[in-house]
Amino acid sequence: MRSDEWWKKAVVYQIYPRSFADSDGDGMGDLRGVIDHLDHLAELGVDVLWFSPIYPSPQDDNGYDISDYQDIEPLFGDLATFDELLAGVHHRGMKLIMDLVVNHSSDEHAWFQESRSSKDGPKRDWYWWRPARDGMEPGTPGAEPTNWGSVFGGPAWEYDEKTGEYYLHLFSRKQPDLNWENPEVREAVYAMMRWWLDRGVDGFRMDVINMISKDTSLPDGRLSAGTAYADGSAAYVGGPRLHEFLQEMHREVFAGREGLLTVGEMPGVTVDEARLHTDPARQEIDMVFQFDHVWVDRGTDPWMLQPLQLTKLKAILGRWQAGLADLGWNSLYWNNHDQPRVVSRYGDDGPEHRVASAKMLGAVLHLHRGTPYVYQGEELGMTNYPFGGIEDFRDIEALGHYRQALDLEGRTPDEVLTVLRARGRDNARTPMQWDASPQAGFTTGTPWLAVNPNHREINAAAQRDDPDSVFHWYRQLIELRHTEPVVAGGDFTMLLPNDERLYAFTRRLDDTELLVIGNFTGETVGAEIEDAAAWSSAELLLTNAAAPDDLRLGPWQVVVYRRTVRR
Repeated sequence: MRSDEWWKKAVVYQIYPRSFADSDGDGMGDLRGVIDHLDHLAELGVDVLWFSPIYPSPQDDNGYDISDYQDIEPLFGDLATFDELLAGVHHRGMKLIMDLVVNHSSDEHAWFQESRSSKDGPKRDWYWWRPARDGMEPGTPGAEPTNWGSVFGGPAWEYDEKTGEYYLHLFSRKQPDLNWENPEVREAVYAMMRWWLDRGVDGFRMDVINMISKDTSLPDGRLSAGTAYADGSAAYVGGPRLHEFLQEMHREVFAGREGLLTVGEMPGVTVDEARLHTDPARQEIDMVFQFDHVWVDRGTDPWMLQPLQLTKLKAILGRWQAGLADLGWNSLYWNNHDQPRVVSRYGDDGPEHRVASAKMLGAVLHLHRGTPYVYQGEELGMTNYPFGGIEDFRDIEALGHYRQALDLEGRTPDEVLTVLRARGRDNARTPMQWDASPQAGFTTGTPWLAVNPNHREINAAAQRDDPDSVFHWYRQLIELRHTEPVVAGGDFTMLLPNDERLYAFTRRLDDTELLVIGNFTGETVGAEIEDAAAWSSAELLLTNAAAPDDLRLGPWQVVVYRRTVRR
């Protein structure tokens, strides 16, 4: 492992600032709140903090709609506070990476304000503007330049009366897409990135970065039965100039700088594409953030829940492990700000098994090959929130799809709410549970999103005092990655690929081999693997229950064995 690939032994912790810690009682998390809890993160042992956007924003999409790339959102603080935070992070031996959101900006960004001011202005071509379809009256239904749907529901085009044309927004109508075909746009983005790196940040997680290159013909997409708008992703996911743009970004921004981390969030990316993006010789990015494993419980009908089929999950993760075995690198995650809580999704969040399943899921993930990500509260085993009606939700995606499903697709409220309660992004965004006080220690005011009632039982204060807690289990997992070379550098072999109950694999480097087995059920299950007797007598490195007899694992139990092997 090369010295400049330090991130292969690292663990990243994602902070969603508005929900992490509120220092001033306004109900919104802020940078001072993060400063006040840096010791929690240092005690956990993580190496890198990734901040969801903290730039000025109208907050239409909770900060992913940026109105100024070179400042701090006043709700969160200011640049002086950010510099203090950055110094505190570095003092504790951690790094800080920013969320880079440059597929789109806010419609309140000065660039877009100038772009929409006239058809012949100098920044008109900084965004995607198109007239209405031939023969259609601008601004009427169906006149949009393409039939694409927005990720957040509704059409992907917004009519602008001032100039009589439409602008493209793959997400919210307040998030117009930047036109990366224009070299002036690219240089403005690179200059901004250099400004943050010069300030001392240690890299970027790049939001939907594989959407920055579009097929300039903007063809109509495929319209599926029962949907109001088409899927246009073939024209903008992994577009024709994506590799060119990322290589140019590397040359213009990252070349010559050491110790950085670059992560590309890439919905729909394939293993073969990821190999290209993360091949060090191509100088694009360090690792991808892919979604295959968190889409495994989604059917063709978005409003139908599917239970986890473990063999499918193993096939997906196994394919990524095999595909990047000799080249490239992957991010490992269960949770982030866009996903529901994994203990409620793939585990058992009931009082009997929540702790065991949270530990099992953490161990299975962290012992794969790749860089693990911990999303705030995951280290406590935080769960989904018990949402009632649509009025309890705040997420623009949930609200947009709810309206579209009811108004255009003929769904019932119960049908849609059942899925939103289980899969909605607000599950991940409820405030961090610091203690058992009325607002979980998050704020002294009224939180922007309700605190989960179970914070009285699930909170950081209680878990720090409990050596058998989920928090201390995550500390062990992170320390193991730091100290045991096989975790970061070993090969990966999937075992029991057809077993719907047990997730089992080995990791091997030189003469050290690990066996990891996780029980994804509430029943006792025996692991029928080759060499079972020898493994049973090997060193039991980690388990979340009593040592098993003959590899018979209890409900939601995980075991990690280590042995020395001879070649």
